[in-house]
Amino acid sequence: MITNKTNHQTISQKELICKSIFSQAQGLMFRRKENLIMIFPEERQINLHMVFVFFPIDVLVVNKNKKIVEIKRNFKPFRFWNSKEKGKYLVELAYPNKYEVGNILVFKN
Repeated sequence: MITNKTNHQTISQKELICKSIFSQAQGLMFRRKENLIMIFPEERQINLHMVFVFFPIDVLVVNKNKKIVEIKRNFKPFRFWNSKEKGKYLVELAYPNKYEVGNILVFKN
């Protein structure tokens, strides 16, 4: 479960956790619509592609303090994107919700 601590709203009831390099490389490719959290060993620039993902998503770049530092809204299939900010977590949301840069998230990792 992902909760927005700032506005006290639930962003996601259930999500896939990706910690391994393989699971992060696969991401949402060839999957049904679901939400996903990628957990990296340390903060880093994020490079994403939407090859073989057939639905748009919102992408949240989240720092080590679980603060949203960047948002890519409506990231469409078969596109590429590079974050400007570094993140320890990457949240991919197939079901967008209400969140803004600066919001604090709560989720287990």
